[in-house]
Formats: sequence, C-alpha cells, structure tokens
Amino acid sequence: MRKVVHIVVLAAVSLICASTVRISSPSARDNGRFAGADPEIKAWFDKLASGRGPCCSDADGFALSDPDWESKDGHYRVRIDGQWIDVPDDAVITVPNRVGRTMVWPIRYPGRMIFIRCFMPGAMI
Repeated sequence: MRKVVHIVVLAAVSLICASTVRISSPSARDNGRFAGADPEIKAWFDKLASGRGPCCSDADGFALSDPDWESKDGHYRVRIDGQWIDVPDDAVITVPNRVGRTMVWPIRYPGRMIFIRCFMPGAMI
C-alpha cells in the first residue's frame, strides 16, 4: 500500500512538473528575475534530479539559510514554515553543488503536509 501511495505521489509531481514546462513564457514562474542568470547554470538547474525525479528548475526551489537546515548522522533535515522536516535520503541531490547555496524543492499539500522533492546541501565551507 505504501508503495502505491509513493507511486501516486510521484506521478502527481511529474504531472505538475510537466505542466509547468508547457506554460507559455508570459505566465511561467520566471517573470524576469532570472533574466541575467548564466545560461549554463540555468541549464544545469533545469536538469537537476534526485531519486524522486526531476527538481523542475531553480524557480521551483529556494535557498535555505544555515539555521534552517542541518546534517546529523549522515541525514538532513530542513525547517520550512517553522516546521522541521526530515529529508528522505532519495531526495538528496548527489551531483556537486555548482552554486554553493543550500536549496530545497518542497511540494506543499493541504494540512501543512510538505513533501521534499529535492534537497541540495550547500558547500559547507
């Protein structure tokens, strides 16, 4: 049963990501705030994926400040809207972080339920 729920959630997330790709540029999330972005970095963000599937893009995720994420015993957790959420191991992006900042791609459901689609640890310097 748990596997069926996981598959249904992944299918729903995939549909959401696919639908945002089909949106015409005037109504897309990128309302010019990434106009000066390095095209190579933008393309890299667009290809990022975790074990849970594609992260969609940098416009769908957001950077976390150091007090809003932590690592303990090889696992991560993040604070979103004042709530600490364990990051599932398969949501962690394993490619090198080319931008240095810690980022998370959450999906919010009614009732304060938050699903972590992707998590990219910062440079930790």
